Amino acid sequence: MERKIIFSDNVEFYLKKLIDTLYDQNYFGFIEDAELYVDEIVLFVINNDFKINVRHTPEKFQKFGKKFLRYKANNHTFWYIFFDQKDDKFLINHILNNHSEDFPDLI
Repeated sequence: MERKIIFSDNVEFYLKKLIDTLYDQNYFGFIEDAELYVDEIVLFVINNDFKINVRHTPEKFQKFGKKFLRYKANNHTFWYIFFDQKDDKFLINHILNNHSEDFPDLI
């Protein structure tokens, strides 16, 4: 069976908005750099085998997905990618980073 990764509409919207946010808040001087940053997050998910570094989501966050992956974007930022799995199908439900107000509860 072929592996299939699906990003929820909410996640797709969030990632598109993230590009603008990163640029507008001067994290990146060029919109293209913000796009590349977000592309790296997406590529991490697409290229992931979902076998290594998969963690079970704490009870409080299970509304976002039963499992999550952690992606280290740089020395200051980790992204948490929440998903549900059925066989070889992966639904990416939610993404947040360690700068989020919800983050301390995830540790």
